[in-house]
Amino acid sequence: MPTDTLQFITQLAAQAGSLLAERFHLSGTHAALKADRSFVTESDLASDRLISAAIRQAFPQDHILSEEKDTSSAAGAPAVWVIDPLDGTTNYAVGMHVWGVSIARLEQGIPTLAALNFPLLDELYTAQRGAGAWLNGVPIHTRPPDESQPLSFFVCCSRTHRRYKVSIPYKARILGSSAYSYCMLARGAALIAFEATPKVWDLAGGWLVVQEAGGAIETLFTPPPFPLSPETDYARSSFPTLAAATPDLLAQSRQQIQPR
Repeated sequence: MPTDTLQFITQLAAQAGSLLAERFHLSGTHAALKADRSFVTESDLASDRLISAAIRQAFPQDHILSEEKDTSSAAGAPAVWVIDPLDGTTNYAVGMHVWGVSIARLEQGIPTLAALNFPLLDELYTAQRGAGAWLNGVPIHTRPPDESQPLSFFVCCSRTHRRYKVSIPYKARILGSSAYSYCMLARGAALIAFEATPKVWDLAGGWLVVQEAGGAIETLFTPPPFPLSPETDYARSSFPTLAAATPDLLAQSRQQIQPR
């Protein structure tokens, strides 16, 4: 992957994050309920417009798969960009700080490049297939379990305990952003991350960041999202996804999450 493409996606995530930060209010932001019962704000749409326009100008032959616009994959494009213009919309709408932008570029249906920006936390994660993952330009790595560190935690979504029986022996934290949950794992703050109903745009960037930081990630009870399938509407599919700091911990955790 050319260095200039890495610079492009990094700068684009930074620009979208700045746009969202300028519109953010501690007192909250109006959110509308979509047909799938998720929320959207005008900031989601503005971020999507900024990101999509920049990609179309720089990579006119590529396809864009976005939560807020075109949710279907296409055949024949040299690459696909998978965008979540505002991950953590509920947090954003109520004035909480944990939200961000996730942009991933896929080749042959596989994530090869990602940038995830959480501007109010001053955390910009990037990853390149085969080259590593970084936080603000500094390499990051998952952290294996350490018996001398009793404060390790398991990050999950709000639907996890309603839909699954969980016996993971770590404190649970719900952050409200799938993308940020996987970044917490990638930089060693969390040992395990599970999202019960993420869409492909929730996953694409974090999936690569986890892998390149040395972690293990897979879907549970469903086929994997990657490689993407052409002519598929990804708004209709969720991918329960488990990630862990090591393959051994992933195998152990897989047995500790079972459907109700």
